[in-house]
Amino acid sequence: MYQKIAKLLSPFPALQKLFLEKEEIIVYIIVGGLTTVVSWACKFLWNFVFFKNTLHPNNTEQAVLSIVAWVSGVLFAFPTNRIFVFKSKGNIAKEACSFTFSRIATLIMDILMMQLLGNVLGINVFVATIITSVLVVIANYVLSKVMVFNKGGNDKKSPQPQSSSDI
Repeated sequence: MYQKIAKLLSPFPALQKLFLEKEEIIVYIIVGGLTTVVSWACKFLWNFVFFKNTLHPNNTEQAVLSIVAWVSGVLFAFPTNRIFVFKSKGNIAKEACSFTFSRIATLIMDILMMQLLGNVLGINVFVATIITSVLVVIANYVLSKVMVFNKGGNDKKSPQPQSSSDI
């Protein structure tokens, strides 16, 4: 699929080169954007349905909205990151656990930041969500790259010597 995209960009050599050099980051931004749309849609729909579309949710409502966004985001992000961004062939159960734990860390970050921005600093839920989301996306990429889908530690076995003369 990525070769097809690169081929489509062939009339634009600079864009093609950029895509080929930065493919993982570009695809991560696209998948991250889609994940953000999914999680925000769920968050704001939940806010509309259950909290009367408040601009200033209380502490409990704020935490619930963060959890709703997180669950929907993780359910969408794991398979899309695994398949399209990091192209992982590692152990899916191990990666799912690592992915979930890394996302729990950024969920805690999200909740704390939303509390700080919304309830301490009085910033409305939409602006606070944008600020927090940018920081969470960066943290999620770093954690996914280093801890979850790292190609060096993903159940890749180093080649074994064929005979004692190879040692």
